[in-house]
Amino acid sequence: MTPRPTLSVLIVAYRTRDELEALLPTIPAAAGSLTHEVVVVDNASGDGTVEWLGKAHPEVSVLALDENIGFARGVNLAAERAAGEYLLLLNPDTLARPHAFEHLVRFAREHPGAGLVGGRTLTETGETEPSCCWGRPTLWSAFCFATGLTTALRGHPVLDPESLGGWDRTTSREVGVVTGCLLLCSAATWERLGGFDPRFFMYGEDTDLSLRAWKAGYRPAIAPEAEVVHTIGASSSVPALRRIMILRGKATVFRLHWRPSAARLGIALLVGGVGLRAGLGLLKRRLRGVVSADQEGWIGAWRARANWVGGYPDEEVEPFE
Repeated sequence: MTPRPTLSVLIVAYRTRDELEALLPTIPAAAGSLTHEVVVVDNASGDGTVEWLGKAHPEVSVLALDENIGFARGVNLAAERAAGEYLLLLNPDTLARPHAFEHLVRFAREHPGAGLVGGRTLTETGETEPSCCWGRPTLWSAFCFATGLTTALRGHPVLDPESLGGWDRTTSREVGVVTGCLLLCSAATWERLGGFDPRFFMYGEDTDLSLRAWKAGYRPAIAPEAEVVHTIGASSSVPALRRIMILRGKATVFRLHWRPSAARLGIALLVGGVGLRAGLGLLKRRLRGVVSADQEGWIGAWRARANWVGGYPDEEVEPFE
């Protein structure tokens, strides 16, 4: 009988062959002395990823899908196939630093109450890239977004609270949300929490999981010694599309975790914040004839607001209890 590996690295791929080609060779050094396996779920990339993995990395367990089922359901399928004591969710657009996974597992063993453990994400130039974690969403953070404070005073610890400003991610601490680009938990904890909610396609599923972890009595945390380089948004590079998916995920989180009246107010604040940024973008376009990709994203999200204000379909969302 094959011994159970300590770690299962779970990767959901969608047209990220180049990223996988760079990532996979970094995994053994990141795992260090840990026995490990790698499970890749390919979301019908159609770019030769599956065939390439079979030839270049036969040690990787690959599940090739006939359709793109999204990130949350893809991770759930990978977790079902995994045999490890610990599960590590890892984005394909990352590069793992040596011993990063050892640090995560060591931290998880020393702090079993954390439940979910994240690491420190870096830019390609080695600077801190803060999206490894966020604060929990609240009506106050939604108000700050609606009024433009989170943009005008980006990183402010009070007026941009979800960004956890003022903390450079170089020290260990509890956090509201551990993001899915680098997230470790034991297989037992994953099973207890029920994995990702499959109604989320992409974005928001990690917030939902983290909030459920807090409700279950865990205290998610960051282990800063565990470092990966992260390139944001490789699987959704169109600004407006990515923003729409993020906003749809946020709206769904509000509806799942807040009382109905608070959820309605929170979504209204989201709409107001998007409208403010889109309006500023349209004004800039009129005055200067051109806007940034970020502003194009807000304009696109405003025009498509009917596609995200309701979150995921009403019949699939169970209200707050």
